[in-house]
Amino acid sequence: MSCSCGVSTEGEVSGCNNNGGCSTGGCNKMNVFDWLSNMDMPAVDTFDIVEVRFKNGRKEFFRNTDNIDFVTGDAVIVDVPSGHHLGYVSMQGELVRLQMQKKKVANNDEIKKIYRKATLKDLEKYDSVRKRDMPTMFRTRQIIQDQKLNMKLTDVEFQADNTKATFYYSAEDRVDFRELIKVLASEFKIRVEMKQISLRQEAGRLGGIGSCGRELCCSTWLNEFKSVSTSAARYQNLSLNPGKLSGQCGRLKCCLNYELETYMEALEDIPEVTKLKTKVGDAKLQKTDIFRKIMWFGYDGENTWHPIDAHRVAEIKEMNEKGVIPETLTLDELEIKDLSDVGINRDLEKMDKKFKQKDKGANNQGGKKRNLNSKNRNRSNKNRNRNKNKNNRPEK
Repeated sequence: MSCSCGVSTEGEVSGCNNNGGCSTGGCNKMNVFDWLSNMDMPAVDTFDIVEVRFKNGRKEFFRNTDNIDFVTGDAVIVDVPSGHHLGYVSMQGELVRLQMQKKKVANNDEIKKIYRKATLKDLEKYDSVRKRDMPTMFRTRQIIQDQKLNMKLTDVEFQADNTKATFYYSAEDRVDFRELIKVLASEFKIRVEMKQISLRQEAGRLGGIGSCGRELCCSTWLNEFKSVSTSAARYQNLSLNPGKLSGQCGRLKCCLNYELETYMEALEDIPEVTKLKTKVGDAKLQKTDIFRKIMWFGYDGENTWHPIDAHRVAEIKEMNEKGVIPETLTLDELEIKDLSDVGINRDLEKMDKKFKQKDKGANNQGGKKRNLNSKNRNRSNKNRNRNKNKNNRPEK
């Protein structure tokens, strides 16, 4: 596959050798992967229309009437109104048929033809013509400023035969540029065509790096712009900050639509609720994890968030609609257990028996001590009586 940037040495297209980033802005613009390239297609029924890419990713369809054998990236000379232009083959074969059906382009006689492959002389001439793009754009901006026209000039594209130039501009309102065309035609000695583009197309032509760190989608592969609304950000729980949601074009980012269908499908199981009523208090929704289907609720005056399953939230919502208020977010009613069956009373009874046994033991020991004391007293009294009797006996 040859390079499409137009840098050539000794008659062969060698590329700009910029290691991934084309210095001329041609190699990486709207590349197409041919997923039918490894399949043998019947040579008799080969589709004769080729897609050709021009400056900044602009593409058109041309008919290969002479059945020239092209390779993707070859420079070709094509027929354009009142002249010829140089472009690069971006796609051919059955993929072109599908692309024409997608873009609703009719296969009729209005499709221009390809003259031939570009030669070294054609490439050198086109390279010299392209050097006029930047000086012409800067001078045209000065003229627009002098005429006080409310428009923004984005790009200038000269035709390869150096007879016509297309000026791409963006404007919010309708602009009367009839006087501007006369001034440009007289100053640059060319035919002038003014073409208005949207802000998204403007960003695609200029290119740049997005907030994701990659090259802009509109300048690499995205060629159809769908409307993006703020509801796409709401469904994805994104912060409605214009600075973060807007792209380099000043409009909402196109990537907001990429995952929207997935979020819409996941939100079908998430109930729409902002507050739940419980006997503890009103719980307000704080956060929702759409894909895990978990919703966090917090009570007034508390900093703790309680994670609740989406199915449980739907149950509480139905209960609140029927006038039933659950006890908490997780329990419908408090479970009151029968304490007679619980081992708490049994433990108390065991403790009471234990202490009663201790009291009985202490009473028994006290009774034994009293009996011993009474016995000792009786013995001492008996001994005293014996001594008295001995002393009272007469002597023989």
